[in-house]
Amino acid sequence: MTRIKTALIAAAALFAVSGTAFAQAGLNDLEIAHAAYTADIIDIGYAKIALAKSHNADIRAFAELMIRDHTAVNEGAAALLAKLKVTAQDNAFSKALLAGAATKTTELNALDGAAFDRAYAANELGYHQTVNKIVGETWIPAVKNAEVKSFLEQALVTFKVHEEHANHMVGMLK
Repeated sequence: MTRIKTALIAAAALFAVSGTAFAQAGLNDLEIAHAAYTADIIDIGYAKIALAKSHNADIRAFAELMIRDHTAVNEGAAALLAKLKVTAQDNAFSKALLAGAATKTTELNALDGAAFDRAYAANELGYHQTVNKIVGETWIPAVKNAEVKSFLEQALVTFKVHEEHANHMVGMLK
């Protein structure tokens, strides 16, 4: 348990440092939109793993919330991009997110039972802490389009609730 927790904290810290560096590399609004979309898709993927593996009612309810909320955010973002008649742009940060997610997916798939539940909850907490920091401190100040900025601000409110919920789960599963 301690080894898993230490590994998750180290991974979250590494993601936070490398993620923030990539996020601050001068992404434009369309690259930020793609990275945000990618982050949502990744979290939906983690939630699907949780639904397939966990028997814990709280973990399952949280996973269902992640799927519902992140799907809704991505649908809203797609509608906004369509309204603006623009397309999100793939970028190095989106690719780094996907590479990190592939590793984390392998790690989560290797666990079962209570060990999986603790790892999933810890990952969700670290993931939301990192993403919320990047969205709030880097992307929102950098976005030029007022509608995109407003959309990110609204999404951040939801993501902060996710972070609080994940923090509660981590405490509950100790």
